[in-house]
Amino acid sequence: MAVVSGLLAPSRATRWIIGVVVGGVFAVPFVATVLYTISSPDGWTLSRWAALFDPELASKYRPVWTGLVNSLTLALVTVAIVLFLFAPTMVLVSLRFPRLRRAFEFLALLPITIPAIVLVVGLAPIYLQIGRTFGTGAWTLAFAYGVLVLPFAYRSIQASIDAIDLRTLSEAARTLGAGWPSVLLRVIAPNLRQGLLAASLISVAVVLGEFTIASLLNRQVLQTGLVVINKQDAWASAIFTLLALAFAFLLLLIIGRAGRVGAGRKNP
Repeated sequence: MAVVSGLLAPSRATRWIIGVVVGGVFAVPFVATVLYTISSPDGWTLSRWAALFDPELASKYRPVWTGLVNSLTLALVTVAIVLFLFAPTMVLVSLRFPRLRRAFEFLALLPITIPAIVLVVGLAPIYLQIGRTFGTGAWTLAFAYGVLVLPFAYRSIQASIDAIDLRTLSEAARTLGAGWPSVLLRVIAPNLRQGLLAASLISVAVVLGEFTIASLLNRQVLQTGLVVINKQDAWASAIFTLLALAFAFLLLLIIGRAGRVGAGRKNP
């Protein structure tokens, strides 16, 4: 089996070519945007980048900084919903209610088929009650974003669940005297590390890039802040977009590294 997979795998040169082509596709617009932000009639300049950190212009760029803080808070709350509510529910369905898996999968994937504008129409009456109960802070969008990321998180986590013998692991741990919280946190979660990390990354990416729901529900996030700044200063909007992309790329590297470290410890 290993011989067959080795024959089907692309050669080292082919992998390098694919990597260079894919990297070029992503690098060209990134480099073009960087050149756009530093070009001027008099040559190259970094004055537009330095202006972002000028205290005298802080009020001008406040919508973006406020939106960034709100988006990061939303990302943390949304990831918490995925890890501490959605993932345990998936494990419970797989162990105790396997016959409900198809119905659960249908419900989890349903949001991807519904346009964001339609979701907002359905969520608006709910958010009237949420606003009266919890206030109108931007963090309350996490309830809507938790629904929005379900299809992506489901696929990532379910792939990891299918790759292990969940029932045998849980029964073995229970036989040795472990309680269900211990089984979930110390036995199942480490074996689902890759899926949980992927679901977390996708959730963060969706939250940082979402605009429609936040705009229509009148919440200030990163994307709405970029729209406001773009009307005042197109260069600043491009710079903030580059910083957001760089942050997402750095987060991808960190999560990928964490996954490899965990896999190395698991398989010495």
